[in-house]
Amino acid sequence: MSEDNNKVQSPTGSTGPTGAAGPVSPVLQVAPLGFPWQTIDPFLFCVYHDDAYPRGNAGMGPDAPLAGRQIGQDFSRKDGWSMYHGDTVPGFPSHPHRGFETVTIVRKGLVDHSDSLGATARFGGGDVQWLTAGKGIVHSEMFPLLDAKAPNPLELFQIWLNLPARSKMAEPHFTMLWSDDIPRFASDDAKGGRTDVAVIAGQLGDAANGQAPIQPLAPPPDSWAAQADADVAIWTIKMTPGAQWTLPAATGEGTRRMLYFFKGATALVGGQRVQGPVAIELRAELEVELVNGPDEASEFLVLQGRPIAEPVVQYGPFVMNTQAEISQTMADYRRTQFGGWPFDDTAPVHGRETTRFARHPGGREEVPTA
Repeated sequence: MSEDNNKVQSPTGSTGPTGAAGPVSPVLQVAPLGFPWQTIDPFLFCVYHDDAYPRGNAGMGPDAPLAGRQIGQDFSRKDGWSMYHGDTVPGFPSHPHRGFETVTIVRKGLVDHSDSLGATARFGGGDVQWLTAGKGIVHSEMFPLLDAKAPNPLELFQIWLNLPARSKMAEPHFTMLWSDDIPRFASDDAKGGRTDVAVIAGQLGDAANGQAPIQPLAPPPDSWAAQADADVAIWTIKMTPGAQWTLPAATGEGTRRMLYFFKGATALVGGQRVQGPVAIELRAELEVELVNGPDEASEFLVLQGRPIAEPVVQYGPFVMNTQAEISQTMADYRRTQFGGWPFDDTAPVHGRETTRFARHPGGREEVPTA
């Protein structure tokens, strides 16, 4: 990536407001994507996993030697994949959280979830799990490799959305958003390009700009996203080569917005040429024209919201407002284990033949319609 391609420059073709020096660029800053991705309040963390796992073995782990990996702490990307904290099946065995939410968007592959509420799930193929940790939860997230004859690619985002102080100690809440239920929007431009948007959180469009609003599925009740004035949005965007689409302006006052250009070669963002992969902070109050490059499809993730604007004190998987609250969290976890772990295994997987499902606390079961 050339540094010159990603400096904030005066855009050409911007349709935004005009200042004393000409049109105001919707682009505030551009930075290369790392691991994890940089975020802005109200988001705490965003990581993108894109693992080219081989065929699976009898234990639903990789049918490949594990020599040379630091098992239990393998983020090596050796041969295009990692074991993470798993030792047989890749993934993240039981670990605690308090004070925020995890939003896990699984685009390819499967995740097996288990938690201290007694909930279990297997989800993937565009499904989203939204978990409010609140006052405390322990969960595991394992990546079973079910295909014994072919590769098992895995692609997912995990996003941490902060909770305000008044909700830090909310009751934990488990939510599944199945892929076929998630609203989607498609736009075909005059030149034959196509843009597809998945609306995971946050209304897309409004009558004022001529587009019938697309409403997302309901977020958990104590989420910052459940506040009408929080203006939280989580959208994924896919554009065919040469496609054009205008990202509408945010409606909330003080909203901040990040656009992650994570797949593709080049694009024009508000008239500025960028070369992926990059994180682009935008002026949320401005609409932004996106024009994909001519050579390949491109994909973007949008995270936006009004900042919570409270102190953030983090200690690993705990996010509170003060150091005293972190100390209390650690004491609480040592004393209660946030309800304890109800499974025999710290890294449960749900069987080779099991299809996608969710079993909620209390035993209610649901399966996707397709």
